[in-house]
Amino acid sequence: MTDHHPLRPPLPGPSVEHRAAPTTAHPAGDQLSATAQPPAVALPLVAAVARGAALVVVLPVRLLWELIAAAGRLLHRLCWPPLLWCARHLVWLPLVWMGRGVAWVARTVVWLPLVWLGRGVAWVARTVVWLPLVWLGRALAWVARTVVWLPLVWLGRALAWVARTVVWLPLVWLASALAWLARTVIWLPLVWLARRGLRPPLVALGRALAWLAEHLVLRPLSWLGAALTPVGRLLRRAVGVLDRALSAAFVGFLRGVWWLISGAGRLVVAAVLGAWRTAGWVLRQLYRLVVRPLGTALGWLWRHTVRPLLRGVRWVWSVTVVPVARGLRAVWRATVAPVARWVRQSVLDPARLGAREVLTALGLRR
Repeated sequence: MTDHHPLRPPLPGPSVEHRAAPTTAHPAGDQLSATAQPPAVALPLVAAVARGAALVVVLPVRLLWELIAAAGRLLHRLCWPPLLWCARHLVWLPLVWMGRGVAWVARTVVWLPLVWLGRGVAWVARTVVWLPLVWLGRALAWVARTVVWLPLVWLGRALAWVARTVVWLPLVWLASALAWLARTVIWLPLVWLARRGLRPPLVALGRALAWLAEHLVLRPLSWLGAALTPVGRLLRRAVGVLDRALSAAFVGFLRGVWWLISGAGRLVVAAVLGAWRTAGWVLRQLYRLVVRPLGTALGWLWRHTVRPLLRGVRWVWSVTVVPVARGLRAVWRATVAPVARWVRQSVLDPARLGAREVLTALGLRR
């Protein structure tokens, strides 16, 4: 079978004149499309040179950077997994197995024998050394308690009973008997003798001695005191006069010393005040003759030379440097900044996008 397309009459449509009419009969649409999509403005020579320099300088550097990045990613995809596999299967797993083997050997060959040896040594030490020593200690304690301590306790109790019965009680009885004998035979007779035989003579002797002391000592002394009272008064007056004289002399001496000290102090104070006043007068004269004229001259120089010079410098600065700086800033904003912005937007960004598209087309960038 062959494909057979039946002939159909053409659909009715506008004539050739009507078809060509829109191209000339609608200038308004052309104006709208022209305003919507402005035609490309021809770039000046500086823009062309800048774009060419960007394409010559930036594009190779960008391509080199993208090639380096693609090579790094390729190396990362091709070399990193084998390196990880090698590190895991050739280094880490053998080290893990070696560590497990060393741990098993250390536990089986070293730790368990040491544990068994320690348990055996502990059992031997407990059975052969500790228990015999415990039994020996208990036997020695029983022997010491039965053979030494209890006989010593019984001997001590017997000696205490003998000492109390044979020594202490007879001594107590002997002391009681001696005390009774001493009180009855010696102390009571001596007390009776003192009360009856010695007391009356002693009382009489004391009274005689008191009478003699009163008539032979006290009364003569009172008479002597009455006779010596005027002499004592004269001596007291003489001592008072001497005391007043010595006091007056001492006071005069102190007053003289004080006068000398006060005079010297007055001289010192007067000298200090004179020196102070002289220094003040000299400083006042120095201020009047030197400092104040010098200050006045410096003030006049400042007002008539330095201040006008500073004002002139400030005026020159405000008239020359400030306008020039403002003009340079305006020129920079009007010329360099737009050119730099245009170079970045029209040259560098398109070059970067073109390099990215080229690298993407070559498969060097995702």
